Amino acid sequence: MRIAMLTNNYKPFIGGVPTSIEHLAKALGELGHKVYVFAPSYPNQVEEEGVIRYPSFPIKVGGAPIPNVFTGHIIRKMKELEIDVIHVHHPALAGNVALMLQKRLGIPVVYTYHTRYEQYLHYVRPLELLNDWTNMVTTYTKYFCNRCNMIIAPTPGMKDYLEELKIDTPVSVLPTGISDIHFHPDKQHVQELKECYGTGKDYLFCTVSRLAKEKNLTFQLQELKLLKERLAKRGKSFCHLMLGEGPERAYLTVLIRELGLENEVILVGNVPNEEIADYMAASDLFLFTSQSETQGIVVLESFAAGTPVAALDATGVRDVVADGRNGLLTGDAQGEWSSQIETLLEDAGLLEQMGKRAVDTARKYHEGLIAQSALCYYEMALHKSREDACAYQY
Repeated sequence: MRIAMLTNNYKPFIGGVPTSIEHLAKALGELGHKVYVFAPSYPNQVEEEGVIRYPSFPIKVGGAPIPNVFTGHIIRKMKELEIDVIHVHHPALAGNVALMLQKRLGIPVVYTYHTRYEQYLHYVRPLELLNDWTNMVTTYTKYFCNRCNMIIAPTPGMKDYLEELKIDTPVSVLPTGISDIHFHPDKQHVQELKECYGTGKDYLFCTVSRLAKEKNLTFQLQELKLLKERLAKRGKSFCHLMLGEGPERAYLTVLIRELGLENEVILVGNVPNEEIADYMAASDLFLFTSQSETQGIVVLESFAAGTPVAALDATGVRDVVADGRNGLLTGDAQGEWSSQIETLLEDAGLLEQMGKRAVDTARKYHEGLIAQSALCYYEMALHKSREDACAYQY
């Protein structure tokens, strides 16, 4: 099969969508299929086989340049490569081109609903002037999905959400796969990280996140202040590593100082993807407080490294975190999250059991298994496209 992944952002931009595309493209290639990633151009990009770059504008939204999808470059390459299926990862821009190609070339379109866009509109200030921008986003999502041949949701919870919109197109579940590298941390590097950051501390935590408003990191830091106070009463301390970059870095730096967490929280910055598992494996807990996820890929990556997750009970996350088994799920009332973390840290045996169950959970999401499911969905989309074409001709 000849598959085109069409996206508004990709490496070197760091985010869940580029990670998802990279994992799926790699796994499909290992199964013998040809995968081409159509992605915007960036100044510091690295050329890769199978990645076809199209232009982008210098203007950035949420840290990523706006893609210029209407240059004709994409449609020329799609014709040349004789693409069988387009797997698009955004409903606008890349999504508009996908529907155009579907109409002109008869190529079926599969769309993965990665993002709750209504939770990201703070990046587009003029839209805040609209009376009901949430309704506008929902209406467009429904319009776009009904023109695709198949919709993919990363989790059962997101499938339920899309079906509540009464979308006519079939919705299937396909999580982002986890690569082998996350199951096999570098033991020597793990030990080095423990010695570097954990010496003199009783516990080591980490999180991997864009430093952005929608990731709810203000809540995380406020709760960590409470956790610091709770642990201090027992003579215990911690170090928390925040991996990632983003527009909120300056604000978070000030907040860390205001909360008195300069000795506990370190903004590590971006870390090479192949090293993230080492940071996770070195940690006692992976902390995750985002409430805007459709899946939360980093949660599964932490599981693969054998590290339980302490998260807020939210969409996407609750589909993979089983409270009390492979991690914690709590509400967002003040003090609730930090209190349950403190309780868990007192039970080293339970923490170890959670780590083992976390690995078992992650194995179900190995990228090879996910790629096989993706192929079934592509075949279904091709079949539906042919049926629709026959019905139209009749």
